[in-house]
Amino acid sequence: MAEKPKIAICWLASCAGCDEAVVDLNEALLDVAAGVEIELWPVATDFKYEHLESMADEELALGVLHGAVRNSEQEEIAKLMRAKSKVILAFGSCACFGGTAGLANFRTRDDIMNWVYLDSPTVVNPEGNLPRTESLVDGKSLTLPEFYDHVYALDQIINIDYYLPGCPPPPDLILNGINAVISGDLPPRGSSLAPRTALCDTCTRNRTKPERLEIKAVKRIHEIEADPEVCFLAQGVICLGFATRTGCGETCIRVNTPCRGCFGPVPGVSDSGAKALSALSCLVKAGEYGDPRKLMESIDDPAGYVYRFSQPSSILGRKRRAENV
Repeated sequence: MAEKPKIAICWLASCAGCDEAVVDLNEALLDVAAGVEIELWPVATDFKYEHLESMADEELALGVLHGAVRNSEQEEIAKLMRAKSKVILAFGSCACFGGTAGLANFRTRDDIMNWVYLDSPTVVNPEGNLPRTESLVDGKSLTLPEFYDHVYALDQIINIDYYLPGCPPPPDLILNGINAVISGDLPPRGSSLAPRTALCDTCTRNRTKPERLEIKAVKRIHEIEADPEVCFLAQGVICLGFATRTGCGETCIRVNTPCRGCFGPVPGVSDSGAKALSALSCLVKAGEYGDPRKLMESIDDPAGYVYRFSQPSSILGRKRRAENV
């Protein structure tokens, strides 16, 4: 009997929603589990990292990593998975682009530490203690990972073979991606295992978009009763479907919520946030504000909005760990 291909699934700086997405394969997960040996999956199995360390290099047919890299332990795990895997799949928006955790790059490490441990109204810390990488307790050394001053997308730490975006990726793309890796029927390395067109191309509301779209007032989705049949942009609600890759199944759109950009840029676009801001600026008209600049100023946190899932991989946050350059 041929030996089953070995795979590992591991989380870094993530919420475990990507693990839940794998579980959401439902009965199809049984078929996957029957065709592979799962060597590591912390959320579901009791294997330890030592088990992975004992394996030969590239013994894993597939290493699935989800989550960004925020600390030294996560970097160590990412590099270990890279060494032991023939193929590394960046799974989900946090691994592919940095994800929502990457919004922390708009603040310094000291800002974050001071707020969490000193300045937050609910904190009681009279001695002003802050986490340290090493502490002595009863004569014994206790260690913590180093908290980096930057959130990194996975390809800023290790080489990535394939990307599967989404927050989280949908079950159909997960199953297709895993089967493609196992069968070897794959596109060129570096490809995203998702459709190559923009979300607007598959959105059912696209037909309601006027020939000349003009935004005269920006409304947040909770401020209006949005028409579920009409393009969000035509209603003054910012939707990033024009700057975002499709493949999600229009999940947010179907529940009358505008696209936030979790599938990242379409092929050929290196920074979807910058493209989105540029396109929006072309659509803005003075309208009720009398001045286009005032309209743009009415958008709360524009950088956070268009870079909700991609700040670390954008021109604002693109950076590599010094030792990996």
